[in-house]
Amino acid sequence: MGWADDVVRVRVPATSANLGPGFDALGLALTLYDEVDAWIRPAGLSIEISGEGADLAEAGEEHLVVRAMRAAFAVTGTQPPGIGLRCVNRIPHGRGLGSSAAAIVAGILAARALAGTDGQVRDGQVRDGQVRDGQVRDGQVGDGQVGDGAESGPATGALPEDAVFRLATDMEGHPDNVAACLGGGLTIAWTVSGRPNMVRLEPLPSISPVICVAPAPVRTEAARRLLPDLVPHKDAAANAGRSALLVAALTLLPAAASPGAGWPDGAGALFDATQDWLHQDYRSAAMPETDALVRRLRAEGIAAVVSGAGPSVLALLVDRESPDYRHHLDSLGSIVKETGIAWHVSSLDVERHGARVLSREPLPGS
Repeated sequence: MGWADDVVRVRVPATSANLGPGFDALGLALTLYDEVDAWIRPAGLSIEISGEGADLAEAGEEHLVVRAMRAAFAVTGTQPPGIGLRCVNRIPHGRGLGSSAAAIVAGILAARALAGTDGQVRDGQVRDGQVRDGQVRDGQVGDGQVGDGAESGPATGALPEDAVFRLATDMEGHPDNVAACLGGGLTIAWTVSGRPNMVRLEPLPSISPVICVAPAPVRTEAARRLLPDLVPHKDAAANAGRSALLVAALTLLPAAASPGAGWPDGAGALFDATQDWLHQDYRSAAMPETDALVRRLRAEGIAAVVSGAGPSVLALLVDRESPDYRHHLDSLGSIVKETGIAWHVSSLDVERHGARVLSREPLPGS
C-alpha cells in the first residue's frame, strides 16, 4: 500500500444526543470542534495533545484516536510503519458532548485518508462525513430518499461511508453521537439486526443551542446503570409523541406554527417537545446539580435538557433577533449564576457539515 506522504487534518464537531425524549436516537451537531493532524512515520508512535485530555498523551496505543486509526487500518488490510498524531481538543471530556464519538470518527477518517481511501466518492453520496443533497442511511444519499447502502465509490476502498459509520458505532457502542458527528445537523439513528442506520435532517436556521458545561464529568456507564429495565406504558407513549414533535419543532414548526386556538408558537412547541420521561429523572441521582438546573430553566419556559448522558445541560433557544431570545438568554445566565456552580456557558450554532478532512500539509521537517 502507498501511504500518504503528507499531514492529514481532520475536524470533528461536538454533539448532543437524546435532546430530551429522543433517547439513544436523536443527535445534534454543535459548532465546537476537535482537530486532529495525523501522518505516517518511519516507525513508532508520537502523540501531542493540547487542550482537553492533554494528560492522555502518554496513553500510547490505548489512546482512543489511535485505537480508532488502528481499527480502520485493520479494515484496509495493513498497518503503517509508524503514526504521528497532533490533537487540539476543545470538546470537554465526560460532559455529554460526544467527545468519545468525535475521537473515534477523527481517527477513522484520518486513517482512511492516510491509506489513500479518503472518501472521493461519486455524486449523490457522502464525502468525508458530509451529507449531500438529501438524507442518509448507511452513508448513501439521493433525492431525499433513504437508501440501503449497496454501493460505494471506486476510490473508497475498504472504507466507504457505510463502513465508517458501522466501525465508529461498533467502537462507540451506540450510533446517536456518531451519526451527528459524521452527518452534521440533526440526525436520527437506529439499529436493525446489529446494523446502524441514520437519517440526516436540516434544522431550522432559527435554532440556537446554548450549552452549560458542567465543571466535573460523569461517566456515561454510571448514568446508564441508573436506568430501569421497565418503564410505565404511559411514559413510553408520552415520550414517543414528544420525540415525533421534537423532530417537527426542530425542522418545521418555528417557521410554520401559528399561535392561538390551542396551537403553540414555534418556541412553545419546542419547549413541549423537549419533555422527557424515559431517562432524565432516573439519572438525576448521579447529577443532582444538572437536574436542578434543567428544572429551573424549564420553570422559566426555556427548552432545557440533559446533554447526552450529562452532566452538561443543553438549552434550545430560537431566533436570535427576537426579544424572547435575549430574555431567555439573560434568564439563563442569571439562573446559572445563582446556582453558585462554575458552569461554563457557550452560545453555539448547529454544525451543518459534519466531520471532514480539512487539508493536507507537508510532513514536519520535509
